[in-house]
Amino acid sequence: MARYTDSVCRLCRREGSKLFLKGERCYTDKCAIERRNYPPGQHGQARSKFSEYAVQLREKQKVKRMYGLLEDQFRRYFELAERQKGITGENLLILLEQRLDNMAYRMGFATSRAEARQLVRHGHLRVDGKKVDIPSYRVKPGQVVSIRERSRTVARILEALEQAERRGIPDWLEIQKESFSARVKALPTRAELTMPINEKLVVELYSK
Repeated sequence: MARYTDSVCRLCRREGSKLFLKGERCYTDKCAIERRNYPPGQHGQARSKFSEYAVQLREKQKVKRMYGLLEDQFRRYFELAERQKGITGENLLILLEQRLDNMAYRMGFATSRAEARQLVRHGHLRVDGKKVDIPSYRVKPGQVVSIRERSRTVARILEALEQAERRGIPDWLEIQKESFSARVKALPTRAELTMPINEKLVVELYSK
């Protein structure tokens, strides 16, 4: 399967905003955006005017990279969001938030979505007590995501939980730290998703 293997900090610089791909580092002054807030490459600091299409494309790339998806995967999510009732852009973001790897990140079991995806792949997570190792698994309201018992002493998971306490856990999740689990109280509303995303630009791009 194709995957991105270059420096992820280049992606943040390319999109001009923090995508939180490096966990705790993104909250410090070592963050690439803090040090070099311009696109990577030889002409990164040159002034450039963006067309309407370019602005829409950059927004789509930003969302896609934030959640760590390939183009075909992202396109399928958009098509599913388009078929659902409601506002397509908001449907898209909620579908992305429902992914198990994203939920594990939001719940504080990992410091980044990439790390959360690895936890899922390696079988560290349980959904309602059953092993699920598919990062794209859609977690529904009422379901409980937990760390398997023998993984509860893994240093990276313990560190991630400590860091999550400092960042804060979303209100739509109920964390039970003693049992290394979290319950999805409800799906997030658009107002609760505070990332700097303009999903309308993504809808406009795919609607051309």
